[in-house]
Amino acid sequence: MKALLCKSYGPPESLVVEEIPEPIPGDTQVRVRVHAAGVNFPDTLIIQNKYQFKPELPFAPGGECAGVVEAVGAQVKTVKPGDRVICFTGWGAFAEAVLADARALIPMPDALDFVTAAAFVMTYATSYHALKDRAALKPGEMLLVLGASGGVGLAAIEIGKALGATVIAAASSDEKLAVCKAHGADHTLNYANEDWKAQVKDITGGKGADVIYDPVGGPYSEAALRAIAWRGRLLVIGFANGEIPRIPLNLPLLKGAAIVGVFWGDYARREPMNNLMDLRTLLGWLKDGKLKPHIAGTYPLARGGEAIRQLMDRKVSGKLVITPQGA
Repeated sequence: MKALLCKSYGPPESLVVEEIPEPIPGDTQVRVRVHAAGVNFPDTLIIQNKYQFKPELPFAPGGECAGVVEAVGAQVKTVKPGDRVICFTGWGAFAEAVLADARALIPMPDALDFVTAAAFVMTYATSYHALKDRAALKPGEMLLVLGASGGVGLAAIEIGKALGATVIAAASSDEKLAVCKAHGADHTLNYANEDWKAQVKDITGGKGADVIYDPVGGPYSEAALRAIAWRGRLLVIGFANGEIPRIPLNLPLLKGAAIVGVFWGDYARREPMNNLMDLRTLLGWLKDGKLKPHIAGTYPLARGGEAIRQLMDRKVSGKLVITPQGA
């Protein structure tokens, strides 16, 4: 089978497509024929040896995919060959087939296509866990979403609206903000403008944002924190800017504010039943049309490095998906 391999740490351009043996499931594993695999920010880090998980070289990146079960281990009773599933692997999904722990599989709803399924769970589950569980976002609160045109950002806009918040979307271009508006943002601001913090205060009537969703990091985190409301919550999602900020701790002190970490992957591992309930809610909202994943493009396996580069350079609104069977 073919796989997009990282043979030495480096940029996306160093990835190569090669033939490797078909993986054989262990007792509790499942082999899935990958029809679509979502490209996520951790993929840009893991190939550079900058992520918390460090697979042995060579490996295929890709932690989220949708496909069909081909083979199961001797102890697997929950799925069978032919079942359509969404699965989480950490890495390995940018290939024609991948091994996954049987516990890391979610049955695919019949009406869901592979590309949408591969682009949905990680971004929407992260944003739901962040806003519902970690921030306890309430109806009528003001939600500021940084990096709002990205995959998790658009998910945060839609989930914030579903939870009854007023949503301010912040992004770096008018084109990206137009996408945010189409996904339900009530207000938009371009943080390429120096006065964007003052704009947050203007939009909120001087109060500031109750919840700040921050997948960007860098200088944007401190600037956003300076526009937070009393008892506000700053959600630390990630650092797409590439810089982990150093926050002056007098800022949360003065606002009675909380800085809250969000690590959905570990939440799903540590609290699987809570995560399952979250997913049921999200899939119900998807079926009802409350959530509309934005697929920015699909790429064959041979162009997988190009898809990762697009994400790394922040040229993407929504999600990119790799389709290995078309390679």
